[in-house]
Amino acid sequence: MSRALTIALVLAVALTITGLAHYYLWIRLVRDLGLSPPWHRALTAVFVALYLSLPASLVLGRNAQGGLAEVAVWGAFIWMGLLLIFFVVLLGADLVRGAWTLAASALDVEAPRDPERRRVLARLFAASVTLIAGGLGLLAVRSGLAGAALKEVRVRLSRLPAALHGLTIVQLTDIHVGPTIRREFVEDIVRRTNALSPDIVAITGDLVDGSVEELREHVAPLAELRATHGVYFVTGNHEYYSGVEAWCQELTRMGIRVLRNERVSIGNGSASFDLAGVDDYEARRFGSSADLARALAGRDPSREVVLLAHQPRAVLEARDHGVGLVLSGHTHGGQIWPWNYLVRLQQPVVAGLARFGETIVYVSSGTGYWGPPMRLGVPAEITRVVLEASQAA
Repeated sequence: MSRALTIALVLAVALTITGLAHYYLWIRLVRDLGLSPPWHRALTAVFVALYLSLPASLVLGRNAQGGLAEVAVWGAFIWMGLLLIFFVVLLGADLVRGAWTLAASALDVEAPRDPERRRVLARLFAASVTLIAGGLGLLAVRSGLAGAALKEVRVRLSRLPAALHGLTIVQLTDIHVGPTIRREFVEDIVRRTNALSPDIVAITGDLVDGSVEELREHVAPLAELRATHGVYFVTGNHEYYSGVEAWCQELTRMGIRVLRNERVSIGNGSASFDLAGVDDYEARRFGSSADLARALAGRDPSREVVLLAHQPRAVLEARDHGVGLVLSGHTHGGQIWPWNYLVRLQQPVVAGLARFGETIVYVSSGTGYWGPPMRLGVPAEITRVVLEASQAA
């Protein structure tokens, strides 16, 4: 399947789902309220405009450089997040309401028949849902725009040489430089990362949402990242939507080592370990593939290996290859609760540390955000991973 057809199908599915969500909200928050014709028409027009703003933002977001276009893009992305929150709150309220109706029926409690009373109750219901969802939306925007918090994670590896006890890897992932994440955001990340004096910087995919031509200026500060043993990058699925080959060349030009189904040695002599990186699973749609066997071919099994892989599900294969630690992202920790429960259907870990046999995986909640500049219950993070040697215990 061609890239254009894949993107078209994804967009069609997304627009259908969001269209149904808008229709559900319109039924419960407009149609059922018994509003006067002018109010009914006005609010219906608002819902139509909000729905159309989502595909429009995809077009405007590519070229928004300030002014009304940029305001429109920000508004559309915020509505995207609010739509999810409204849907969840409304669905939850309807389930509670349905359960109450069933209980009342079982207890022979008669429902109100007076049309005016029913209309008042419907409007109180809609107002309550709007206040709750709107409040959660404000909290989510505040968290999304607050920036990434520093999180430290300590991982003990059985084959790590004692001389490398305390080695630090700063993981950056899912920054999603694009319509609403620009150069200033990247500059702040670089400044804060360099202040940690890392031994390694690992960027585990989904760096960009746009082409090199569109975003070169905004990604440029990454060239200022400094680490004792270098800065490394592996592809995420969004790189394949944005021109993966051009981005790999651009990052290489900037001094960032791109690991594509390969590994490098970190350290000197016996005081060293293998750092491997694989392409994202999405590569298979674009004529490539994630190939861990190739990355680890000929490796000395007595050496420790740390794997950079965008998606957490890489840990299942990594476990079979004797990998000590996998660093991943992709999930955003769900970004907006309760999306994390859906992510769990596809990935073995949504966020944090987990062990699969002798292999440990750490899944970052992401350094930026995708789409809505919002996070609910899942703050962004810059992760400082400290490696500890068993021999140093």
